[in-house]
Amino acid sequence: MKIALQAVLWILAIFFSYKIYDSINGPINFNKIKNERYSIVINKLKLIRKAQIAHKDVNGFYTNNFDSLVKFIDNGIFTLIEKRDSSYMEYDRTYRIDMLREVVVVDTLGYVPVKDSLFKNSNFYKNFATVPVEGIDAKFEIKSNIIDKIGYRVPVFEVKVAKDIILYDQDKDLLKLENETISVDGVNGPAIILGSLTEVSTNGNWPTIFDAIQ
Repeated sequence: MKIALQAVLWILAIFFSYKIYDSINGPINFNKIKNERYSIVINKLKLIRKAQIAHKDVNGFYTNNFDSLVKFIDNGIFTLIEKRDSSYMEYDRTYRIDMLREVVVVDTLGYVPVKDSLFKNSNFYKNFATVPVEGIDAKFEIKSNIIDKIGYRVPVFEVKVAKDIILYDQDKDLLKLENETISVDGVNGPAIILGSLTEVSTNGNWPTIFDAIQ
C-alpha cells in the first residue's frame, strides 16, 4: 500500500512539474514561433507594397487581385523622365514689373521594365498571393478602392491575413490572447494588415521592429 501511494505521488509530482514547465515555456515557444512567422509574412507584404506602389505610379490606381499584379510586373514599363526648370522673367503689363513665369519641361529619357527595376532576375513575385507559412495552403486577401479625401479621389489598397491562419497549429488560448493584442510593441488585432481601405496609407499594422528584420 505504501509503495503504491509513493508511486501515485511520484506520478502526480511529475505531472505537476510538467504543467509548471509547460506554463512557463509555452508562452516563450509561442512568441518565438509567432515572431519567426510574422517576420516572413511581413517581409513578403513589404514586397507586395513595392509592387502595388509601382502599379499605382504607372496606372494611377492599385490593383485588387494578384493575377493582375503579377501580369503588371511581367509586362509593365517605367518611363524615365527628367524635369528641367525653364522659368524666365517676363514684363507684366498689368503690374508693370518683371514677373517670374514658371515653366517645367519634362523630357523622356527612356523606358525600363518593371520586373528588372523591382525584382531583377527573381521570380519570387509569381507566388505573391500565397501566405509563406509552412504547413498551410492559404492566400492573402487583397482589395483596392477609390475613396474621397477632402474632395479628392484617392486610390487605396489593403492586403491582409488572419493570425489564426499564420499560427494555425499553436495553443488556442495563447492565440486568443494574441488576437486581442493592443500594444505599441505588437501586431494589433486579429490580422496582419498592409495598407487601408479607409485611410490613405501604405503602412502595415506591425511595430517598427519588423521593418528592421529582413
